[in-house]
Amino acid sequence: MLKLYYVPGTCALASHIALAEAGAPYTTERLDFKTNQQNSPGYLKINPKGRVPALVTDRGVLTETPAVLAYIAQTFPQAKLAPLEDAFEFAKVQAFNSYLCSTVHVNHAHKGRGYRWAADESSFVDMKTMIPKTMAASFGLIERDMLKGPWVMGENYTVCDAYLYTLTLWLDGDGVDLATLPKVKAHRAAMEQRPAVQKVLAEQKA
Repeated sequence: MLKLYYVPGTCALASHIALAEAGAPYTTERLDFKTNQQNSPGYLKINPKGRVPALVTDRGVLTETPAVLAYIAQTFPQAKLAPLEDAFEFAKVQAFNSYLCSTVHVNHAHKGRGYRWAADESSFVDMKTMIPKTMAASFGLIERDMLKGPWVMGENYTVCDAYLYTLTLWLDGDGVDLATLPKVKAHRAAMEQRPAVQKVLAEQKA
């Protein structure tokens, strides 16, 4: 039995969706950022980074969304959540997810996590003003060159789709008009028709 630690509204949603899509046996535990639960001694023993997601497996704890998604895809190959039989195609899945993790998520984080990069609070305001520009640029690249359609990798649904959907949900709050990204908008709509996505969204709202 796998156990996922998550916080609603975070990138952990991607891992949660992937678990549901895989038909994996799992439980979840919700953390509360408002009470700083992610930095509690109990959780830091699970994930010393103090972040989500954290996936507890029978071999230990996995963190970082691209790693968790790859693990789920490889552990439940029957779900066909990645092109596991083709090293090059699987590397393309990893490349897409790495871009979301290393660039898109970091762009978004400048809105509320400016203290990670600067000490002067006046810098935080400057960072926030850049969010619409950097997020629009990142998603413009995804729209133009990376999202094949209807799914990220083309005809086959993969773990990339759960991750892209998760970050797409941040665009309204980041000042990016989804109407300027028709392929991304269509992808989000298609994701919200999937039973696994509906199940997970309901779980996280409960």
